[in-house]
Amino acid sequence: MAKKIAGYIKLQVPAGAANPSPPIGPALGQRGLNIMEFCKAFNARTAQLEKGSPIPVVITAYQDRSFTFEMRQPPVTFFIKKAVGLKIGKKPASGSKTPGRGFVGKITRDQIKEIAEKKIVDLNCESIASAMKMIEGSARSMGVEVVE
Repeated sequence: MAKKIAGYIKLQVPAGAANPSPPIGPALGQRGLNIMEFCKAFNARTAQLEKGSPIPVVITAYQDRSFTFEMRQPPVTFFIKKAVGLKIGKKPASGSKTPGRGFVGKITRDQIKEIAEKKIVDLNCESIASAMKMIEGSARSMGVEVVE
C-alpha cells in the first residue's frame, strides 16, 4: 500500500551546504521530519555539484514522518549571472535597476543555448528553441542585453 502524503515543502538550498538552521530546520521541524537525515542525504547528493549553487528541492513529507526529496536544476537567473560575470555569493548582484534601458552585461545566443540545454528538464517547453526564448526573456527582464 502506498504511503499517505502529508504535504510538500519547497526550498532553495545551496549545494553541499544544507544545515539545520533556517530555513531548513523550521520547515522540516514543523512537519516532524528528521532534519539531520535530510541534510546528510542532500549534501551527499549535491557533493559533485558546484558548491554554493542554489538548488531548488521539493520534499514530499509522508504521514509516517518519512520523506523523499527531488532536486531540480539551479534557477535560470543563476546561470545568466554566471554567464555574464555578475557577483554570485553571500550577497549576489542583482540585475539592472531599470531593465530595458540600463544593461548590466551582455549574453550571447551560444551561452543562452548552453543554459537552455541544462535547464530544459525543468522548463515546460518541448524544444531547445522555445527554451532559449524563455531564457532570453528572463535575461532581458534582468537587464542583460542579448547579442548575436
